[in-house]
Amino acid sequence: MSGDTYDVIVIGAGPVGENVADRAVQGGLTAVIVEAELVGGECSYWACMPTKALLRDAAALRAARSLPGAGAAVTGTLDTAAVLGRRDRFAAHWHDDGQVSWLDSAGIALVRGHGRLAGDRTVAVTGTDGATTTLQARHAVVVATGTSPALPPIPGLADAKPWTSREAVSARRIPERLAIIGGGVVGAELATAYSAFGTAVTLIARDGLLPRVEPFAAEQVAAALAADGVRLLIGAEPTEVAREDDGTVRIALADGGSVLADEVLVATGRRPNTGDLGLETVGLVPGGWLDVDETLRVVDDSGVPVAEGTLYAAGDVNGRAMLTHQGKYQARAAGDVIAARAARDEVDDTQWGRHAATADRLAVPQVIFTHPEIASVGHTLATATAAGLRVRPVEYDLGAVAGAALHADDYTGRVSMLIDEDAGTIVGFTAVGPDTAELVHAATIAIAGQVPVERLWHAVPAYPTMSELWLRLLETAGSDTRVRTRSTHELVTSDR
Repeated sequence: MSGDTYDVIVIGAGPVGENVADRAVQGGLTAVIVEAELVGGECSYWACMPTKALLRDAAALRAARSLPGAGAAVTGTLDTAAVLGRRDRFAAHWHDDGQVSWLDSAGIALVRGHGRLAGDRTVAVTGTDGATTTLQARHAVVVATGTSPALPPIPGLADAKPWTSREAVSARRIPERLAIIGGGVVGAELATAYSAFGTAVTLIARDGLLPRVEPFAAEQVAAALAADGVRLLIGAEPTEVAREDDGTVRIALADGGSVLADEVLVATGRRPNTGDLGLETVGLVPGGWLDVDETLRVVDDSGVPVAEGTLYAAGDVNGRAMLTHQGKYQARAAGDVIAARAARDEVDDTQWGRHAATADRLAVPQVIFTHPEIASVGHTLATATAAGLRVRPVEYDLGAVAGAALHADDYTGRVSMLIDEDAGTIVGFTAVGPDTAELVHAATIAIAGQVPVERLWHAVPAYPTMSELWLRLLETAGSDTRVRTRSTHELVTSDR
């Protein structure tokens, strides 16, 4: 390391940028991260960690109340102040000292300020004092700048000072009435959280609730939200928003109705943070998603790597799989391949190769922490059909699995898998029900490993756990002569 020259420059110090730099350093390179906000990024302070902290207490309370003995011991209501205090701890009180210490321990340099590309392998960093530092990269620049909430063009919305996910997740005060515009993951999770606090929540979902998951899973979440008192306006379209003199937000709807709230949360999607990134200096148009090849190099409209193949983009900014764990997966591939190319080692960019981000297209796991949870990986029936796969859906009542029946009285849930009829493997899995999050990794392994369905008969689930759903799915699929017909009572009570 000498002066302001490093082997790798990473713009963005979220989990993705941290992992890229760490893998590059482990590969023998020097690395510097440029960050304008908090080291640790969106996930640490305004998304994954604090959101799940907001949701966890209510989930634990529901779980206790689903059992007669534990339910009898539970008195009182949710302590909102305690929930917010725990949320603050998981967000490190919005201080990044711990994350900065980790960078130091990993041998990664940090430059604070706004980074912009200034040509091939060059980044100009403007600090809070207005001074500019120019950094040079010997081998690569990696863009890991993530995304920001996008506001839809609804008249009056911007002037009404709406919440985005940041304000909703870091709120110090719980409003009596909250309107949420958008029925995707953020809208559904925060409707779950705020309704548990006692807020009167109205969810306006023009395109439906959780439209990208299997319909049976979305329907179960919708029923639970309604039972928890959330007002669901499916198909409703906001036409105007205004904040009145007393602070009330009024949302006019296309059907002539209106919604009144103390705060309005906009959760209608995200945009890439590339508008002020200097993309024009490498021949790209600012503001758009960054297309990448399988090794995360940024490519132009013709698929040709830009900046002589030295510019990479990992995480949400490339739009491939906008989830923290997938961004970290991309980061590992990118950091490793940058180190390999710098050493002139062989690059394995084949499907499922060490330096390829194959899972982004075929095996993306996700958990939606609503009540109930939705755990999924791979295709839905809709996306598999659109991809031209010949699939067979197999579904099963999760509440009829002994482990689920023991988990909670009157357990309600459903699980499905998609069998590729030509390959004989599983290409999609969805489970909905309380505490299904920990089920998803088994399905992820089956899909990423392309395990033949017949081999799965030999992956024996422990009894009595919810993982026994795999045996029930296989029996329902009829892929073995051991198909049996049982009543629900027999499924729940048989000790085998």
